[in-house]
Formats: sequence, C-alpha cells, structure tokens
Amino acid sequence: MTTTAPLPVEGRIPELDGATAWINSTPLTRADLRGSVVVVQFCTFSCINWLRTVPYVTAWARKYREAGLVVVGVHSPEFPFEHDVQKIRTALDGMDVDHPIAVDNDFAVWRAFDNAYWPALYFVDAAGRIRHHHFGEGDYRRSERVVQRLLAETGRRDVDEDPVEIEPDGIYRAADWDTLQSPETYVGYARATGFASPGGLAPDRRQVYVGPAHLGLNQWALSGTWTVAAQVATSTGEGDRIVHRFHGRDLNLVLGSTSSRTPVRMLVTLDGRPPGGAHGLDVDEQGDGVVSDARLYQLIRQDGPISDRTLEITFHDAGAQAYVFTFG
Repeated sequence: MTTTAPLPVEGRIPELDGATAWINSTPLTRADLRGSVVVVQFCTFSCINWLRTVPYVTAWARKYREAGLVVVGVHSPEFPFEHDVQKIRTALDGMDVDHPIAVDNDFAVWRAFDNAYWPALYFVDAAGRIRHHHFGEGDYRRSERVVQRLLAETGRRDVDEDPVEIEPDGIYRAADWDTLQSPETYVGYARATGFASPGGLAPDRRQVYVGPAHLGLNQWALSGTWTVAAQVATSTGEGDRIVHRFHGRDLNLVLGSTSSRTPVRMLVTLDGRPPGGAHGLDVDEQGDGVVSDARLYQLIRQDGPISDRTLEITFHDAGAQAYVFTFG
C-alpha cells in the first residue's frame, strides 16, 4: 500500500449499549468488536445525504467482511416516524442493507460519539481506537483507503487494494454539485427558511394560506388549509398545495400522511406543466403520484440544462405531511 502520513488516534470507540434495538444483529458491545476493524456510520432513513452513501458503505461491508471489517450503522432518527423499528427495518430491507444497525432512538450512541452529522463515518482500528472520521457525502476513495490501511495494520496482506466500482443511479446518484443552487429547506416552523406566503407561518394551529404572486429563488409557499408544527406541515383539506422555486437537477421532499391506511394522491407540475421526462422516481410523466409510507420522495430529476424552476404539488386528499425539501 502507498505510504502516507500515519493515521492519528482521535479517541476510543464508546460503548453501544445506549441502542434501543438492533437490526441484522444481536446487540454488539465494544468487547465484541475488539480485534475487528470497524466502520460506524450514523444515518436516518429519510436523509438524502445518507441515502447517496449507501451503495459505497454496503459495498465496503461485503468486500472486506472476510478480511475483518465490521460495518455498524447507527440509526439516530431525525423525524418522529423514523423511531418506528418496523419502518426502519422495511427501509433497510428495500435498500439491501444487511450489516448490523443499532437503533438509537434516544440518541444515546449519538451523544457517546459526540456526533453532530447525518451521515457521519468513524473508522476504528482493531484495538478500538478511532483513527479517522468523515462527515457528509463524498471522499469515498480516501475512506476506502483508510479501511484498507487499518486492515493491513492487523497483519492482513491479502486485501484487494482496488476500490469498489460503483455507478449509483436512482435515488443514490450523487448530487450535481456544479449546478446545485438550492439548500435543504425545512417546512416545519422550527427550522423553516424562505417561506413566502403572506402573513408568515402560524405555529401549531390550523390556518388558511395563500400563495404569493411571485416566488424568488429558494422561496416556498403554502396555499389551502394547513397546520404547521415544529417539524412538519399537515394539509387538512382537499386541493391543498405547496410550491417551491428551486435550482437543481433533483428535487426531493420527505412526505408522509396522517393515515397509514389511506394514501394521499398528489399532482406535481413543473413551471405549471406536467414534468414529462423530468419526473422523479415517485411520480409519472403526467406528475401523478401517491404518498403512502413516510419517506423521501423523488419528485423531479432533470437531464437537460439546469435553470430556476417552479415546482407545485397539489394534494387531492387531506392528510399530506411535508417535512423537508432536499436537492441534488
């Protein structure tokens, strides 16, 4: 392996006993992991930034498992629906994630690591020492080289040093950072920015909103009858709408509904027209889609030149819940 600067010691892996449940594994302790190289990743299943890392981390888990690598996911939920263990399990199964996942509903493991990011990677050597970390997406080659170096430190000389070859598509495709000009945009009042409906948000009460005559870039608005809470806005009438002026290849929105038995029908338009070839995975060319499970929905993916565009969603049924816009 190419000689590089030594990896520093950043601390020791804390205990994982704050986890409230485990998926794909019996509970793991620090003693169980000693002797293995460990990669700990903090995640939450509706987070686009984590989702785009999934192909890489799962590939490392499988490629280096026999060489002594253990990947441990720590699912620390951002939104209330992400506390549901069955929802977590279903989401992970759908992504073919089969490495151990600690369910961290009380954020005990998060605090033990003094973590502050989704996603976050911590690289631990066989002696239980944290030797490297990476916050956010990207830097996959460097991260994989760290795994290889830590395995080599255990005496393994047969580790394949070629990086995993990944061509992510669908929801896993990396953002087009060169054209992206829209930031993550929360809808709940606790972190909302860019809200443009006249009168502003009315916290925690049912309110009739109207859309403004004009939206600037990275502004959004509601129309119809909504109740906006700290983390989520809930539509309470048929035909309620949400609109966002954005600049990016992809537009995603974390959505759910107030009833697990009754899906919410929605219609997405782009600049007032059906999205056509710019439709995302969760709507068709006419813009029709259905909100069922609470999760991230990809509504727009453009392949042509990127410019300022206006997305509007009309919910045909009451009970839609909107959490956060993300872009790619």
